[in-house]
Amino acid sequence: MRRAALLAATLLTLAPAAVACSSSNSTTSTECRTLAADKGWYGENRDRLQKLITERGHCGTTPDGAAPVALFDWDNTVVRNDIGSATAYWMIRTGKIRQPANGDWRTTSRYLGPEAAQALAEACPTALAAPGTPLLTDRDTRCADALVAVVDDGEIGGKPAFAGYDHRRMEPAYAWVVQLMAGYTEAEIEDFAKSARTEALAAPEGAKQRVGTTEVAAWVRYYSQIKDLIGTLVDNGFDVRIISASAQPVVRAWAPEVGLAPDKLIGIRPVVADGKIAPHLRGCGDVPDGDDSMINYIDGKRCLVNQEVLGISGAQAWQQAPEARRQVLSAGDSVTDLTFLSDATGLRLVINRNVPELMCTAYADADGTWLVNPMFIEPKPQAKPYACATAGTDAAGAKVPVRGADGAPLGSVADTVY
Repeated sequence: MRRAALLAATLLTLAPAAVACSSSNSTTSTECRTLAADKGWYGENRDRLQKLITERGHCGTTPDGAAPVALFDWDNTVVRNDIGSATAYWMIRTGKIRQPANGDWRTTSRYLGPEAAQALAEACPTALAAPGTPLLTDRDTRCADALVAVVDDGEIGGKPAFAGYDHRRMEPAYAWVVQLMAGYTEAEIEDFAKSARTEALAAPEGAKQRVGTTEVAAWVRYYSQIKDLIGTLVDNGFDVRIISASAQPVVRAWAPEVGLAPDKLIGIRPVVADGKIAPHLRGCGDVPDGDDSMINYIDGKRCLVNQEVLGISGAQAWQQAPEARRQVLSAGDSVTDLTFLSDATGLRLVINRNVPELMCTAYADADGTWLVNPMFIEPKPQAKPYACATAGTDAAGAKVPVRGADGAPLGSVADTVY
């Protein structure tokens, strides 16, 4: 009897955390999943997230009206490191990138400058591969290095590769990763991403790989804390979505691990013609498909959330939605996420990667809803105080002040969560 009682007590201790909850439209109590206690959560962040889940969730009941929405960026928010980059590295290392039409690299991006296009043509000549056929980047390090430089830094030969874009709607290097997938089906890209995923999860934390002659990250890990947060939100009746600047088929390859179906994912969406990916992108709001002037980036993330989640169409999708319709929770790690983070009406969770414009806004915490948490794996050291007067970027790419909720420029802000 004593042994049975001890076993029962042990099983109770190991069981997932739960609380009894009830709702006005339910007469019975239900065991509701709660966030696991974890030392990776900084300060009161876990408790404040749990409070939001308890107050806004619908555990065991059907909500009156739409379910509360929670939105997550993917790269360096749900996982450590970047799945779009991991897939691009895999495609370059295994010789999957195709020579563009007529050997003209300007066909891969409307923002690629003539000097950059010429440099790519010299590094990856048609003698290496005919237009439409895979470049031999598994053997030719010069071509591989040129592609990696543009993917990683948006530069080639030490000079910017792209120009003339709206810096609040577009990051051409992110878009270019998707445009380089031209010639394949989405299913083929998803398979490539699954192969890259297998390698990245098997690689030791901190491991490097060589692509061409360039050393790049070889590993990716899911954050167990965010995986638990997503699962807890789902179990409490939240409509959880991903809004990522990685390609849609790449996100599809990674999302099953956190229990999210394809219809809950919003990645960068390529134009598909005759079943194959074209070097063009789908638009949003009043931006047509193939215009290639926006992606899931800063204000572009708001547009896609409004359009794909909230059902707001046309030019209005670029405007902040009415408060009652917006997401309750947003989570992100970079300036890419700033607008959709700001749109959340409950809490805004920021994973601290020392990104100045985002951290200036998060630390200003005008309404007390911004939660800053160190990275759960290999957290960044404390940054120098952020010079918020020059940390912002306008649509033309000029440095501008980051402004508080009252519109006034922010001064220097200390990095206190690290």
